[in-house]
Parts: sequence; C-alpha cells; structure tokens
Amino acid sequence: MEFHENGILRSFLDEGKRSIQSPTHLPLKTHQQLLEPDPQFSTTRPSSASMISLFPPSPESPRTLSPLQTSPSPYLLHHCIASLHRREGKIFSIAVSRDIIFTGSESRHIRVWRQPECVERGYIKASSGEVRAILAYGNLLFTTHGDYKVRAWNLSVSENFRSKKITTLPRQSSFLLFPRTNTHQHKDCVSCLAYYHEEGLLYTGSWDKTVKVWRVYDKKCVDSFVAHEDNVNAIVVNQEDGCVFTCSSDGSVKIWRRVYDESSHILTMTLKSNPSPVNALALSSSPPNACFLYSGSSDGFINCWEKEKMSVRFNHGGFLQGHRFAVLCLVAIKKLVFSGSEDTTIRVWRREEGSCFHTCLAVLDGHSGPVRCLAASLETEEAVMGFLVYSASLDQTFKVWSVKVFTGEKKVNLEDTEWSD
Repeated sequence: MEFHENGILRSFLDEGKRSIQSPTHLPLKTHQQLLEPDPQFSTTRPSSASMISLFPPSPESPRTLSPLQTSPSPYLLHHCIASLHRREGKIFSIAVSRDIIFTGSESRHIRVWRQPECVERGYIKASSGEVRAILAYGNLLFTTHGDYKVRAWNLSVSENFRSKKITTLPRQSSFLLFPRTNTHQHKDCVSCLAYYHEEGLLYTGSWDKTVKVWRVYDKKCVDSFVAHEDNVNAIVVNQEDGCVFTCSSDGSVKIWRRVYDESSHILTMTLKSNPSPVNALALSSSPPNACFLYSGSSDGFINCWEKEKMSVRFNHGGFLQGHRFAVLCLVAIKKLVFSGSEDTTIRVWRREEGSCFHTCLAVLDGHSGPVRCLAASLETEEAVMGFLVYSASLDQTFKVWSVKVFTGEKKVNLEDTEWSD
C-alpha cells in the first residue's frame, strides 16, 4: 500500500537528514557483460542540456603509477569475521545504514542484517524481479528492480524490523495519464542510484544510457537525459556542491551540474583516460577543499582525478595498478580506497597526504568468484582507524572484514595482536 500524502514522505526525509549519514580469466568484459547477455536498447531523445559542455575533455596527462605493496603492511591488520552463503543466486548490491546492512540479489528478497556479526533481522519481499541497486539514507531505503522501476521504503529497526513501501517510481498514475508517451520509465536495467541530501533528489542510472532525476517528496521525475553512448554503470553525487558523476561502458566519466533554480542538468566535463569500459566510481572529499574521484575500469586500473581548488575542473592524477582483471566496485572513506575485482580479490589503498600517490596496504582474499559489490563503514578514528568492509561475490557469498589501519608512527606487532569478533 502506498502513501499519497506528501507530508508523510517529507517527514521521513527530514528525519533521515537529522539521523545521517571477482576466477579463471575470460577476455575483458564490461560490467554488464559479466552478468547478463547484451540487452537491446531503445532509442531515447537526448535532452538539449545533455549536449552542453562548459569545459573541454580532461587533458591528457602522463600516467603516474602508485606502487604495489608486495609484503604485509606494518600499518594494517585485517581478517574475515563472517562469511554467509544462501542459495538465492547472485548478490548484486549492498547498502549500510547505521547498524544495519541490506543485500539485494536474484532472489527478489532484500535481506536485512545486523552489523557486525551479520545476524539476520528480517527481509523485504519484492515481487518485481531481481534487486540490482540499493541506497539507504536514514529511515529511507531505495531499491531498483527487474521491472526497471524504483521503490522507496520506510524502515523501523528499533526492536523488530519493519518496512513499508512508500512509493514506486514512476507512479502508476503517470502511465494512466500518458499511456503511450510516458518517458519517465527506464527501458532497461536500473543499475545505480545516488541521492543528493540537500535537495532531496534521487538519481537513477540505467543500461538504457539515460539518467533520470526524481524529486522524492512529491515523487516526480524532474529531469531525464541521455548521459552516455553505452550503459550507465555507476553514479555518485558530491554532497558539498551537488555535482553529479556518471561512468559508462563507453569508457568515459562525465560531470554534470544542475542549472540553478531549474531541474535540467548540463555537462560540465568529460574525463577519459583510456577506452576501457568504466564500471565503478567513488568520491573522497576532505576539508577544506580536497576532492578526489576514483574510477575503476575493465582493464584492471583505477584512475584518480583531483579537483582544482578554485573550480569544478578535475585533473588526472595517475592510476592505481594491482588488480589482474576488471575492477567492478569501489568505496572511498577518508584516505582509504577499497576496490573489488573480477580477479576475486579486494585491495585496500591509502592516499598520501596532499597528493594522488597511493600505496596498496593489503589484499583481502577469500572469495572464489568476482567481487561484485562493496560497502564499508568507519568504526573508530583515532590512533587506530577501524573499518568494517562488506563484500559480495558472484560465488553467492557475503563476507564481512575487519580492517584496522594504524596511523602515525605506530606499527603492527603481529605477535601481540588479539582479534575480537
């Protein structure tokens, strides 16, 4: 049952704002090809806004290679604290909110787990196909489904987990009013989600090459544009200025900005380092003005782009090399970057202060298939930074890793270290 009172949904948004926050190698594949047969795209008319560029493509720059850490780092400890396997098919998506973890899979169930021990709290049953993407914000959960629609849920996790569907995007009324001309519905898999907290805007990216923008409180699609020449694989939003970043199997990363006081978006910059499909994005911001964008590609490289302090322009700062096959997912927290790959491993990278220079601190090895999705949360932040890292693989397992990074001059003494689960 859906709520039709906009006031109820607005109260959920306000509450959320207060409470926040990969096997034997085959030829290189795109993000989609690894999971599905090639879809047939339907043509969509590009919006005029999508054709405008305020800046030329990023200039070519010499590649700067960040070194591999071939021996165990004296500044990091890690181990797997939980490993779960359910016969529910491939896990496509993970989201973390407060003490709760959500996983979406081929099974049409959204599983709900308590972190860090991964005790199951319940599930949300969706009857509309596999769950490709999940995004959690406060008491709100957004999910994408096999019918190419997005659903919003209100959650209560105090004692017993409860969920209630708020709406489906696009709403059914849109089809009733415009049954033959509806342009709000994606025409292929909705592969990624991003949410701009300040304006309450939900961004959806699809294999139909388009990005759609939804104003959540009144459930309206306020913009739709062709973003790329191939599948849109990932989308992120800079919460500081509202800039939107998209990546695609066409090998490009694009930066979009919303026109002030309007709903339309304009292309401000195209980043392209090599022709390999781009599967994943992550954004890392640190005060006062430092901002780094990471893109993971099918050639196994992770490109790093640094934002100019006085403009919206991003410059190529080099690349991280270590994965043998395609990079499928990325997470950035503080100065750390976690990357999951078709080579079945997860790598932990640390960015050096004031530069794009990165060191690979560790390789988390435990999956027997491509690492399809990652999520991470920061647990402690003092002399020892503690992280919980969640990974899901096409081997149908879900794992939780404890990662401890020692800052400053303190190093790890393995003999004196005790782990507590």
